[in-house]
Amino acid sequence: QVQLVESGGGLVQAGGSLRLSCAASGRTFRSYAVGWFRQAPGKEREFVAGISRSGSIKHYADSVKGRFTISRDNAKEMVYLQMNSLKPEDTAVYYCAGSTTVVPTTTPTDYAYWGQGTQVTVSS
Repeated sequence: QVQLVESGGGLVQAGGSLRLSCAASGRTFRSYAVGWFRQAPGKEREFVAGISRSGSIKHYADSVKGRFTISRDNAKEMVYLQMNSLKPEDTAVYYCAGSTTVVPTTTPTDYAYWGQGTQVTVSS
């Protein structure tokens, strides 16, 4: 299995930027598609962005398209989520997750491995 650890969350003003990192260890990292999900208080966990094993295929939720960018470095076993033009509605705990699917999906149950999450708070 693979272990995932997120970092980079924090408090930022609306319009600001943050870069989240997801560090992987364990089995061959490049065997996993990776997704970023988020969960706000009282809401269901939702898909934010996903990247395929090779990094050639990327999917984004409509709510973050044009503002967030997902990338990965398989040599370093890292996945990143660059978040720009942040809005208060982006406030949530952000999780990275690993899936054995070839391409990223938007369904949380397709992901077997999860990190502990990192809090992102955007003030207005």
